[in-house]
Parts: sequence; structure tokens; C-alpha cells
Amino acid sequence: MKIALMDSGIGLLAATAAVRRLRPDADLVLSLDPDGMPWGPRTPEDLTRRAVAVAEAAAAHRPDALIIGCNTATVHALPALRARLEPGIPVIGTVPAIKPAAAGGGPFAIWATPATTGSPYQRGLIDDFADGVAVTEVPCHGLAEAVERADEAAIEAAVAAAAALTPDDVTTVVLGCTHYELVSERIRAAVQRPGFPPLVLHGSAGAVAAQALRRLGEQPAPRAAADGTLTVLLSGRAGSLPEPALAYEEGRLLKTVSPAR
Repeated sequence: MKIALMDSGIGLLAATAAVRRLRPDADLVLSLDPDGMPWGPRTPEDLTRRAVAVAEAAAAHRPDALIIGCNTATVHALPALRARLEPGIPVIGTVPAIKPAAAGGGPFAIWATPATTGSPYQRGLIDDFADGVAVTEVPCHGLAEAVERADEAAIEAAVAAAAALTPDDVTTVVLGCTHYELVSERIRAAVQRPGFPPLVLHGSAGAVAAQALRRLGEQPAPRAAADGTLTVLLSGRAGSLPEPALAYEEGRLLKTVSPAR
């Protein structure tokens, strides 16, 4: 089994690590776009062009499925990618975990990029799944960029700024950008209020990995032989994991890179 994942940068690490943990025997293809990142400020049309190019580079390696490891790319490019690749290659998008957060019933916050915060896409998810639940949209200025660079000081400052915008009574935080899952425990520490129950964090990586297996009719096998290979593509070129990836547990899990084929 071979599963490809795509993103402009290392935000895909969380979903990649989740796939690796569920199926350590799966071959993985990571397709990044260092030449075109960040995708967030691009127009939807430009972003879609970049995403299609990155997806086609991955598709050349004949994966059984493709995961879009990026919320923004899912919003803008999922229809184009499915039109281009399915049914031959199932395409799985990444959506903020608003539905399970709302099911908890308590007030929750959605941490997302400034471009996603307040967007019709995110507001639509809130309207569909969080009716009657108090929701605060928190724009996280610079956090994804800081995580991408593994810039400790910038991460700390961005997390603190977003925490200051998060109401004291929230019981749950939805991590609405895949980069944020790489620093989830720092977010927890910044938002947790003394005397309140433990904060619940909802990311998407585990659900996306499980959905990819379901689309392929496969089952988790976490005890399978850990012989899955790792191929890294950088704007279509054979490469290796960017150095900042190794600052995170998810990146270190993947640090043994096989040659691109």
C-alpha cells in the first residue's frame, strides 16, 4: 500500500505520522511545494494550480490514495483534485474538527489562519455543526509560518497572542490548521485555565489517516512490520525532509528517507 500526502510545507507531518502509526508497513510519498509556499496568501485560482501540480507530482509515483494535508488547499482545490485524480486515486481532504467539538456541548474556540478565520467556508461549518453552541473564531497571526520555520520564539509569541484572544470559559479548541497540530501541547499549556477541566484539543490528523484507510478498504495494523518507505518531493523534485521538520516528534518519526523513485 502506498499513500501520498501533499501540502505547501510541513503541515502535512501530523497526518503523515498518523498514517505511519496506523500502518507502519505503508509506503509514503510526501509532496511539498517550497517553490510556491505559503499557499494561504495566493488567490484561489493560483493556489489550485499549485496544488494540482504538487498532486500530479505525487500521482506519478502511483499512490493508492492522496491526502491533502492542508485545510486551505482542501477549501480551494479539493474539487479540482478529485476531478483530476478520482476514481483512480481517492483524494481525502482535511476539514477542521468542528462537528466533534460542537458535540461536546461546551463553548469552544477555532484557532485558524487569518485567511480562514471568518471565511464563508468556516462559517458554513459552524452553521452546519455548531448551532446553539458558543463558538469563538481566533485568528492566529504568524503561527503557521513560525511552525514552518521551527522558530521557537515566534511560535511562543504567536501562541500567546492567540491564547489572549481565547475566552477563559472555552472547554475545547479546534486546531483549524494542520501546522498547529505540531505544537498542540504548547497550545494546551497556553489556553488551559487554572481550576477548569482539562482542555480538549481537536485536530484532524487521526481522522484523516483513518479515512484514507477506509477509502482503500484497509484496516489499521499498528503492529505491522515497520518497513514502509518514505519518498519526499519538493515542488516535484526528489528531495528530503526540510530541516525544520526534525524539530517535531512527527518529523523525527519520519527521518529515515528512502530515495525518491
